[in-house]
Amino acid sequence: MKDVYQVILQPLITEKSTILRDANKYVFVVDRNATKPQIRQAAEELFDIHGDILKIRTMRVRGKPKGKMLRYQRGRRPHWKKAIITLREGATIQAFEAI
Repeated sequence: MKDVYQVILQPLITEKSTILRDANKYVFVVDRNATKPQIRQAAEELFDIHGDILKIRTMRVRGKPKGKMLRYQRGRRPHWKKAIITLREGATIQAFEAI
């Protein structure tokens, strides 16, 4: 198993993820090769929410093209993966409460 900081890279703070937080859903940028069991284990260890995770949804996001040309080819931002973690009713992640 990878280190928890190699599985969950950072929280994703957007307008949509802030709205999802009201429904006990938290969004994270995760390693592209991470599986749902690895994400579950990393989240439980990192945020001390053992047994509170109901569901994990993952999706791969394609990188957007960049505007500049390099040797007659357009650049592109890297592809990445995000995970939406749904917690049971009443459970929260304390790190997000300060935001």
